[in-house]
Amino acid sequence: MNQLTQQIDNIFIFIVAISVFFLLLVTGAMIYFVIKYRAKKHPQSANITGSTTLEILWTVIPLVLVLMMFFYGLEGFQQMRNVPADAMVIKVTGRMWYWSYTYENKKKSDTLLVLPVGKNVKFELQSVDVNHSFYLPDFRVKEDVIPGRTNYMWINTTKEGVYDIMCAEYCGLNHSYMLGKLKIVPEKEYLEWVKIEPVKTTDTVKVTGKSDSTKTPVGKDSIKINIKDSLNRKENK
Repeated sequence: MNQLTQQIDNIFIFIVAISVFFLLLVTGAMIYFVIKYRAKKHPQSANITGSTTLEILWTVIPLVLVLMMFFYGLEGFQQMRNVPADAMVIKVTGRMWYWSYTYENKKKSDTLLVLPVGKNVKFELQSVDVNHSFYLPDFRVKEDVIPGRTNYMWINTTKEGVYDIMCAEYCGLNHSYMLGKLKIVPEKEYLEWVKIEPVKTTDTVKVTGKSDSTKTPVGKDSIKINIKDSLNRKENK
């Protein structure tokens, strides 16, 4: 696990731990007072005066804890937004409904993103149609992809493997099928792969509607296929 991912996990664990502690504290206090001051034991209620000490404590303690969460989270956020100077740049384009990638040597690929291990990688994020959100759950990073704007995020490819790529913003009919894979490989394998021509994707997705059995290819070629199909239908008529 890389440093950025570990930092995000630590912030999450810190906030959850504080939340669970106060959940147990408040629940325990509730149960205690319900039993101690039940009507059977105290048929007549007594007026309880305020406590300045308690007022100060339950104001100051939450304030300190919230400030700790804020500055701890700010530290992680700054780390996420400060891209290392040596980062390689990959351009990511969101489309309905797939991701396409442009590498530093202008090679392009759809759906499958291949990166070398042990590198800092900056993603420049753009959309050609609607709002998307580029999400790498294993790396704990996600950024919105907005038409007309260029956003960015970065990761460190610490470990070889295959990881999920998702769209975390509802972007239309086939949003749930807007999936991809990040494959992190040794640098030698990456250099060999990045030189070859891109392979056309053959993934398919179901199009919801009158017939769930209808399938549409994911990728740029799907548009061409749909146009050809419509022309053939017209000729047959």
